[in-house]
Amino acid sequence: MTRLLRQLRAVWRMVRLLAHALGGLWIVRMRFGRMDAARQQKTVQRWAQQLVRIMGIGLVLHGRAQTGPVLLVSNHISWLDIVVLHAAQYCRFVSKSELQAWPLVGPLATAAGTLYIERASARDALRVVHHMAERLQAGDVLAVFPEGTTGDGVHVLPFHANLLQAAIAAQVPAQPVGLRFVDAWGQPSFAPCYVGDDSFVGSVWRTLCASGLVAHVAFGAADAAAGRNRRAWAADLRSQVLALTVRRG
Repeated sequence: MTRLLRQLRAVWRMVRLLAHALGGLWIVRMRFGRMDAARQQKTVQRWAQQLVRIMGIGLVLHGRAQTGPVLLVSNHISWLDIVVLHAAQYCRFVSKSELQAWPLVGPLATAAGTLYIERASARDALRVVHHMAERLQAGDVLAVFPEGTTGDGVHVLPFHANLLQAAIAAQVPAQPVGLRFVDAWGQPSFAPCYVGDDSFVGSVWRTLCASGLVAHVAFGAADAAAGRNRRAWAADLRSQVLALTVRRG
């Protein structure tokens, strides 16, 4: 496919993407309040699955997602990770508080059940850990990116352990999740990356221009802390996530 045709296709995908996002916002404003929790969760997952298809991304699942209560622990590559994980398994994310104020994205993230954290505030981190523990005890599926930032999808950065304290306090397991994006030839794709000097707009545009992009989501076995402190547990979970990101199938 020529460059011009790829760009025209990307523009068409962008138009559909914006229409889908606006449609999601309309659902949030007009219908969400009349849905029970189970229907809200199904609506969020279906919306995410449709968005992935609109962007021309295939979705391949490995293993099985654990039902709540559980804390999903994943590597972090892109803004697209949240959409892909929602498409694979409804969960509530813990995200930076700035996201709440983003136009269009903020209201959608809030409706999807996102818990917000002021990353620079130790006091707010304690509040969020307490809230996470409450939601886990209530049976929720929560998801965190313990690297604390995005990577290139090939390497997995050391895990920060603070948020794992919520699972320890609630006495629930964590489930490691490995994310990777591959191209039409099965090789790692850096199109969705959002790291270093990458801009959000640039990452979105590269993703929309990509051909044959496939997101792989690999769920590992649920892992209880079993007496490990949060730092030791974080190191073990990182090793499991790293193993799940290797090429498979």
